Amino acid sequence: MKIKDIIKSDAGFRYIIESMELMSSAGRRAMLNTGFTADSAVLETEWERISTVIHATQNADSKRAYTDLRHCLMQLHDLQGTLLSLASHTPLNEVELFEIKNLSHISTAARRAIAQLQLEAILPLPDTSAVFALLDPDNTGIANFYVYDTYDPRLPALRRELKTLQDHEGDPGRISQLLAEQNDIQNQVCNTLSDRLHEWAPTLATTMEQMAYADFLLAKADLAVRWQLCRPTLGGTMRLHGLWNPRLKHRNEELGMRYQAVDIELTDGVTLVTGANMAGKTVLLKSVGTAQTMVQCGMFVPAESAETMPFESVATSIGDEQNEMNGLSSYASEIIKISDIVAQSRSHRLLALIDEPARTTNPTEGKALVEALINIMEQATSVTLVTTHYDHLAGRCRRLRVKGFVEDMEHTPLTPQNINRFIDYSLTEDHSGEVPHEALRIATILGCDEELIASARQHLDQ
Repeated sequence: MKIKDIIKSDAGFRYIIESMELMSSAGRRAMLNTGFTADSAVLETEWERISTVIHATQNADSKRAYTDLRHCLMQLHDLQGTLLSLASHTPLNEVELFEIKNLSHISTAARRAIAQLQLEAILPLPDTSAVFALLDPDNTGIANFYVYDTYDPRLPALRRELKTLQDHEGDPGRISQLLAEQNDIQNQVCNTLSDRLHEWAPTLATTMEQMAYADFLLAKADLAVRWQLCRPTLGGTMRLHGLWNPRLKHRNEELGMRYQAVDIELTDGVTLVTGANMAGKTVLLKSVGTAQTMVQCGMFVPAESAETMPFESVATSIGDEQNEMNGLSSYASEIIKISDIVAQSRSHRLLALIDEPARTTNPTEGKALVEALINIMEQATSVTLVTTHYDHLAGRCRRLRVKGFVEDMEHTPLTPQNINRFIDYSLTEDHSGEVPHEALRIATILGCDEELIASARQHLDQ
């Protein structure tokens, strides 16, 4: 799976991608075509490259070279079509020859900046100065392309006569004849140049792809610095310390609201998380999923420290799974998704994130389904994180609880804007098997209709 596929279904990861400051369309294409990988060597190499770029660009002496390199990347056009034509012996026109000359021009400048940053080992660019020289026979040193007189001895006299006739409104027939002759010669020149450039097609393609990759790499390093992301490590467990959700944290900051990072440790098997409504269980699942996706796309992650392991897939069942277009209810869509996760776990190593399974069906059968899910996923070679409101679930698994609402919350008027000040989102081990029963308390604090609350308490007492 590639980034362009992941962002279609993962809004949190899409926010990350949309926050990256890429300079070119080619860089964006390189990013979107980057794959989710479980190859530890590939990930370690990419993280080291990000670290190298950060080190090379975060000192005063490198600022000019870094700015120059980003300026080069801003001028990079995606020349896939032109380079395919060149590779297939299709003659290029003047516009396409300009694109080739411009690529050579900016890649030469980029090579200088990369050398000044001492990044040649991770961002090697081929020397295309010979291409530029071929397309700049008059040594102008500029990226513009023109079929210069130098290319064909017939052009100087022809163009002088043509200019004289045009300036003095000469014979229209002769002007048309000269224009046709000039056009034929220019086409011949373009064909000859295309033939001579054909052998450079692979080198030019490598140049463009390396510059596109440089754009993506610099964007990842820039995001790591701007957001203070951490470099992850690979191990035999998942330990995410100070994990935060970028989209939610930034939204809270804009609204002047508090945000609390969390710590979580996960191992093979099932970890069950309980907690009151509004206690951040769903956000926890999304944060873990986004962080792991970033890891396996070769990025730094939003945490103070992060040790994790590679998975073949991050499989999720989070939020409203209803699919009205297919005529499926919330429960039907959810159970299909969970069934797929169970099937995948039999042959793949997953990070499975499942939010309140079977919450929309009758409680007796729903609880049985959750217990069955725990038993099956506990035997799989996967890491599974499940949130639930069901009490006393059978099955052997690790159990955590979100601490939830603090004791003094009832003494302060609550609003949607300040309620998160009174929630402790940290996790604690919980061996009781019970889930918090705070629905009526929260409804009361939020000003729910008094008659409705009183009636509900009577039913609860009975």
